[in-house]
Amino acid sequence: MANENRVAAYNGVHYFSAGWKLIRLPGIRRFVIIPLLINILLLGGAFVWLFHELGNWIPTMMSWVPGWLQWLSYILWPLTVISIILVFSYFFSTLANWVAAPFCGILAEQLEGRLTGQPLPDSGWAALVKDFPRIMKREWQKLAYYLPRAIGLLLLYFIPGFGQTVAPVLWFLFSAWMLAIQYCDYPFDNHKVSFQRMRQALRHHRSANLQFGALVSLFTMIPLLNLMIMPVAVCGATAMWVDRYRAQSGSGHPH
Repeated sequence: MANENRVAAYNGVHYFSAGWKLIRLPGIRRFVIIPLLINILLLGGAFVWLFHELGNWIPTMMSWVPGWLQWLSYILWPLTVISIILVFSYFFSTLANWVAAPFCGILAEQLEGRLTGQPLPDSGWAALVKDFPRIMKREWQKLAYYLPRAIGLLLLYFIPGFGQTVAPVLWFLFSAWMLAIQYCDYPFDNHKVSFQRMRQALRHHRSANLQFGALVSLFTMIPLLNLMIMPVAVCGATAMWVDRYRAQSGSGHPH
């Protein structure tokens, strides 16, 4: 009971912080390298290009604001910048996750074995090759869940004033939820828990998962720190799986 109370007290901030420590564990570090390199190449390169182009995009987007709302420019300008960075960072972090998905799955698998003392029986590169089609199918499921909701939010930006004020807030919350889904899905998928069941489980701890996803989203927008965020988030989400969801899924007991 004491252990359950301790776990219940952990929030998304705890698991995000834990991720930074877990990537440095001996025996885990080598599984961090490939996701880290993929993230550096894709997300790092994309952000260099983005900051080069922002100067052209911002005036164009601000030109959509009608004249009678120009007095709000001092509010809408930073919101527009934040909106672009939010959309851009989520898009390219998702792309990086697609490329790195098999390696993130292995990282989650190895870390779970380390935390529980019970390595998964089908771990290794041979299992990665065998599971590759299933892993890609899972990524398509996440994309199918994401796209219609993202398109609806993006359409809000075309509502002058109101959309450009409300949409960044809604987009941030949506990105936080989607990033929690993205990273928690690796340990869930390693245990063949369906995408629907995984979302239902995450909703039971919605607050903690939104906190976790919000921190991942914030750090994805910070240059240099965002290059580290993929393996950190995988490790934090795996620790959350071990504590909160592993026993419920029938895969064992929390460490």
